[in-house]
Amino acid sequence: MTKVELPLVKKLGAFVALSGLELSVLEAIPKRIKTIGSGRNLIAEGQLGRAAFILADGWVCSYKSLPGGHRKVVDFQIPGDFIGLRSALLRTPDHKYKALTRVKVAEVAATDLVDAFIATPRLATAVLLAASRTEATVVDLLVNTRRRSAVERTAHFLLQLYERLRLVGLATPDGYVCPLSNHLLADALDLTVVHFNDVLGELKDKGLLKFREGKVIFDDLKSLATLASFDIASFDHKNPLLK
Repeated sequence: MTKVELPLVKKLGAFVALSGLELSVLEAIPKRIKTIGSGRNLIAEGQLGRAAFILADGWVCSYKSLPGGHRKVVDFQIPGDFIGLRSALLRTPDHKYKALTRVKVAEVAATDLVDAFIATPRLATAVLLAASRTEATVVDLLVNTRRRSAVERTAHFLLQLYERLRLVGLATPDGYVCPLSNHLLADALDLTVVHFNDVLGELKDKGLLKFREGKVIFDDLKSLATLASFDIASFDHKNPLLK
């Protein structure tokens, strides 16, 4: 298994215990490995395509263009995530993807994906479950904006990133590397940068977490989860959901 597939294998393995055959099919799907520089768009809004990407390394954000040259961050993609899966299968891309760091992606043709799903239904189930979890995080972000205070939504979102990264082996109970700028995080949480910085200061003063030098550092993970009403157990995938 190559480095490109490893984060995705870890992620899918949390949902379905993939067999040797299914892992072989997954390994054969990517056709071309690409390295994309920070700041470049991967898929443009309205761009029709028949390919998706598997993110192997680096961070990406998805966003919507708004009138007046503004934009709204929709979500962040981390290693192990599919990028543009819906646009590849349904040809309906409605937002853009931008590399936030130097990223490595594996290009996947839609026809190869469909063939793989037909040959290995359990692999298709794993991808569906992973996609459903991703959709749930986006819904959570919307709820964050409407129903939680700035402190609660920030804590909840940073915990959500923690669980997503832990799923692919990129986080520990002490924290995780987070190359997102304060501006991007504030945008995702519908806060001004000044307000977001104040929230980080409050979380630090409460002895819950610190965000410095591109790292989220947990000082009291349990109390942080309580503040955010975040159920860490719901993300616990010690055993696959489907064996």
